[in-house]
Amino acid sequence: MEVEYQLILDEAQKREDAIFHFFQKMKAREPRDFDQQMTRFHHEAFETIDCLKCANCCKTLGPSISQKDIETAAKALKIKPAVFMETYLRKDEDNDLVFKEMPCAFLGADNHCSIYDVRPKACREYPHTDKPKMLSRRYITMNNATVCPAVATILKSMMVHYKFSW
Repeated sequence: MEVEYQLILDEAQKREDAIFHFFQKMKAREPRDFDQQMTRFHHEAFETIDCLKCANCCKTLGPSISQKDIETAAKALKIKPAVFMETYLRKDEDNDLVFKEMPCAFLGADNHCSIYDVRPKACREYPHTDKPKMLSRRYITMNNATVCPAVATILKSMMVHYKFSW
């Protein structure tokens, strides 16, 4: 991971309490433009953050894998879904299917995903910061701020926009 990205994550880690406080206040106020602003800052963040220079999500997070994800990836790999499950997946404490190991088995040394075109839905949609009803996703977003420099950047922009101290 680029040093700059690690510094962003370190800063977000230091600001966890402030981020939590921000989301508490936003949940109480429920600003009408909250999702619109999140989406705007999401797009701005990804103009400067290059996922291929980070891939921390692929190195540390275990996304939930659906049956459709299994079937699609297995077909692309030319193996049976049962073989895909046995080889790559396990059930977590919530009984969800997740990758057995992290970093992800499909992450290359160059941070490219070897199944990118058929990657699981949770991977395609990560970090989920351009979705509606972001205040209902506040806990996962707070957690993602210490994993993804884009999320940390988005939250910093949101806090400045709503006049909170970063």
